Amino acid sequence: MSIERSQVKKFERWGALPVYTRRCVAATADRQATDAAVDILREGGTAVDAAVCAAFVLCVTQPGMCGLGGGGHLVARFDDGSSLCLDFRERAPLASARQMFETLPEYASVRGWLAAATPGTVRGLGDAHRLRGTLPWKRLVTPAIAVARDGHAVSYLRSKMMAGCAALYDDPESHRLLLLEPGEILRQPELAATLERIANEGPVEFYLGETGQRLVRAMADHGGLIGADDLEAYTCAKSEPLIGNYRDRQIWTMPPSSAGGIGLLQTLAILEGTGFAEDGPGSSKFFHHIAEALRRSFADRATSIGDPAFAQMPKHVLDPVHIAGLRRSIHPDRATPSANMEGAVQVSESPCTTHVSVLDSRGNGVALTFTLNGIYGSGVTVPGLGFLLNNNMDNFSSRPGTPNQYGMLQNDVNCIAPGKRPVSSMTPAIVCNANGVEIVMGTPGGPTIVSATVQSLLYLLEFGWNSRDAVEARRIHHQWMPDILFHEAGIPADVTRGLESRGHRLQLKTPLTDMNVIRRNDGWIEAGVDCRRESVASGF
Repeated sequence: MSIERSQVKKFERWGALPVYTRRCVAATADRQATDAAVDILREGGTAVDAAVCAAFVLCVTQPGMCGLGGGGHLVARFDDGSSLCLDFRERAPLASARQMFETLPEYASVRGWLAAATPGTVRGLGDAHRLRGTLPWKRLVTPAIAVARDGHAVSYLRSKMMAGCAALYDDPESHRLLLLEPGEILRQPELAATLERIANEGPVEFYLGETGQRLVRAMADHGGLIGADDLEAYTCAKSEPLIGNYRDRQIWTMPPSSAGGIGLLQTLAILEGTGFAEDGPGSSKFFHHIAEALRRSFADRATSIGDPAFAQMPKHVLDPVHIAGLRRSIHPDRATPSANMEGAVQVSESPCTTHVSVLDSRGNGVALTFTLNGIYGSGVTVPGLGFLLNNNMDNFSSRPGTPNQYGMLQNDVNCIAPGKRPVSSMTPAIVCNANGVEIVMGTPGGPTIVSATVQSLLYLLEFGWNSRDAVEARRIHHQWMPDILFHEAGIPADVTRGLESRGHRLQLKTPLTDMNVIRRNDGWIEAGVDCRRESVASGF
């Protein structure tokens, strides 16, 4: 039997070093947000303070990925063993209805005012600060105000993202503000003024103050559904994190409305005991078993996951007996056709999200993932307020039984209901060993979040790779439907042939993730960030 190239040499190792620090580190999607977070840590702020500050800066510098008009998830684990788990996903407006998009044009759930659900970002960041922050609220918002007011240079990547987003051309405010060439300075005076009000009056200003009132008036003027009652009623859901085990570690992650946390824990549990690592990392056997575990996890997701306020927690998904059955159903040398497996319909969301990881000198870790859903959300910038609205109404099953904007059939368990949160794949994760927080990690990427997190964790925990190698390794992705094994460029030809010989249908996929990983390792803190976009890690 021939030896695959990846069994001789560690699979396409890049050989670059992570960032190494002794005390604390932050990793975000750009330099300005990371630097703002590190400044907070230098001043004695906690990991929560630093994450909140970084998130507000990202709302200015990464308007295609996140913003005041979006929502997300936060998981934190503290040095005393306590945790914080916040679901600040957007909620369907109270005036929304299950079938509201069925007679409207297809783009209505994706572009324009009707596509927006009630934003949760400001409330979520405010609750995180109120519960576990230490520095003054205004101090955490001030860096974002300065960047919005003074401006920042638009990178080549961001400019191309702007130019490729059709929704920005439809909205006069977005067209005026955001369609810039590489190197041009993006100044956002309206957003700076909005942030200044939030800094001075607190998070409640966004919902009950001038900002909220102007948002409601703009919604009424443009046929949107978010009203004063929606803003007044919006709350951030505080819950206990999901905790699972892998080898001798605990993994702390998000419960529903995120499907990502359950998917991460279930996939890892299925893999244990399969012999997936016997031929080494990056082998066809390694990828085959990961694909088969993901296939089964996504099939379960399709029938089980919804907003816990509207659907029961799917306890069977993580039941050891159920997982053992899924594990036994994996053939070591043959792919299982997805059509042979039970499942309803699958939902997918945009890769256009962002993630913040922070580990402070006390050993507190924060993993924060937040989004507008599609790139630049609905494409609508609220006049006079300077922030984009999300298009998370399309994250619901806006038309059950028909494909959403990503070509995925939609599931009835995730149908629209007033006040409901849509399902997401966001998977902020914290890994703990006997000494406390060991790893803080997360990524954007829609459904590829789960597969990317699984693979990066396996490289770290099974094979001892450093955090940068684990993040930058080429990956595969399977999501049950469509029955395709997606893979990135750079996987050796003998590995892809090995997968095809097992019956997998392969398709090249553009890299979608922007993973960052912070890890305590042998007395150091190391941080690895993704070469796929523009992430930066720094510490002291």
